[in-house]
Amino acid sequence: MNPLCGLYAITSAAVCVDGMRLLDSVEAAVLGGARLVQYRDKHSPPALMLRQARLLVGLCHRLGARLIVNDEPQLAAAAGADGVHLGGADAPVASARALLGPRAIIGASCGRSLDYARDAAAAGADYLAFGRFFASRTKPQAPQAAVEVLRDARVEFDRPLCAIGGITPANAAPLLAAGADLIAAVDGVFGAADVRAAAAAYAKLFD
Repeated sequence: MNPLCGLYAITSAAVCVDGMRLLDSVEAAVLGGARLVQYRDKHSPPALMLRQARLLVGLCHRLGARLIVNDEPQLAAAAGADGVHLGGADAPVASARALLGPRAIIGASCGRSLDYARDAAAAGADYLAFGRFFASRTKPQAPQAAVEVLRDARVEFDRPLCAIGGITPANAAPLLAAGADLIAAVDGVFGAADVRAAAAAYAKLFD
């Protein structure tokens, strides 16, 4: 099963404040069909993040999914995670690769910039993430990307593309048609009353 194709579930701030809820929610997302999970926690102290990341690695591997850490290559390495996702202000892709090794999955946020995507691809990023495409509760101030950036990226790049930002099962079709391999969701999965059912609705898009 290709982990870089399908639903990419990214943990919300709300589920990260409660360790048991975090584990239960991630388990539900993976059982619903998430192939890739990103541990994104902007508020917990480092020691707690390490404990939770290690637990999530074990959970995801047991269920056949991969666990990516947001922003922090050192945390990914210490937790034994499958990789790291880097934003524009984070560590360079090349330094993350040097730390995590050739088998790690390294993703890069590209916003709506093909120039940034070119730099990330040249540095060895495994997937390129574009967005936000719709109104987003997680990053409401992020510049909006047009679907054309995905079409252009699909022509230019030979690696998986991720679409993010306010994407739901109801509005994802144009992004998939434009070449998205991964659909990332935060509140669309972890903000749902039934996380497993929400994940399954996204996963069905890839059947």
